[in-house]
Amino acid sequence: MIRSMTGFAAVSREESGAKVNVTVKSVNHRFLDVQVRAPQTLAALESRIRALLQQGLTRGRVELTLSIELTTTPPREVLLDDGLLERITQALDAARARGLVTGALTVSDVLRIPQVLDIRPRNENSSSVPESVALLVDLVIRDAVDALIVMRDTEGRYLSTDLSARLSTLAGFVDSLERLAHEGQRNLEARLRERLAALPPDLAGDPAAVAQEILRFVARSDVDEEIVRMRGHLDHWRQLASGPEACGRKLDFLLQEMNREINTIGSKVESGKATELVIAAKAELERVREQVQNVE
Repeated sequence: MIRSMTGFAAVSREESGAKVNVTVKSVNHRFLDVQVRAPQTLAALESRIRALLQQGLTRGRVELTLSIELTTTPPREVLLDDGLLERITQALDAARARGLVTGALTVSDVLRIPQVLDIRPRNENSSSVPESVALLVDLVIRDAVDALIVMRDTEGRYLSTDLSARLSTLAGFVDSLERLAHEGQRNLEARLRERLAALPPDLAGDPAAVAQEILRFVARSDVDEEIVRMRGHLDHWRQLASGPEACGRKLDFLLQEMNREINTIGSKVESGKATELVIAAKAELERVREQVQNVE
């Protein structure tokens, strides 16, 4: 199928106390080149992320950005520095005995004393990702890849329309070159026979041998094999473009073969008009090649 390599998608989903945001964009590249940008806390998921991208994409430079936000308050723990509080209590008791302070140490007093009480997020293993978060990341990435493919398919349909039109133009060039090649062969044979007929009798030679040499010379400008191969390449192109698999690399190879056949035809055909058609065909092939660089 004809699918573009350029596209963009952004997907967000919130579940299980977390919100996952994924943006993915792709541009042209000869192979599949994946770049993942994610928080260090999700580094353990990078291999899973790459595998998900490789399941749906075969070519292009793909850049995925992943972020995660906690939507619920994380578990917290309260830490009381017993040793520090004990020393403070002893110091207050001594001051109280000397009459410097009065009253007992209250909870409010403890809360106002720096560094005695610490309330902080629970210390959990930061290297591990909860399975619920990992599953949510997988789900969001699959949605993002699906959205990216939809966009690449949409652009691919425009590419397919343009390439089909150019392919029809090339097919018309091939038909014209075939006709001109046959005309050129007939004209060449006629010219050779006229020139040989104008030779003096003592230089004419054996008629059968002369006729054989004429046919051999004319056969050098025969392009039937190249024409057949060109039409075969065009048919193969249509099969690939309508098939279910990504075909960008194969189309690129077919273009090389088509260009080779056109060059051979141009070197063989005995016609000035054919030379113009060959140049036009090569220019059209170059336009097709530029478009194929966008095909996955």
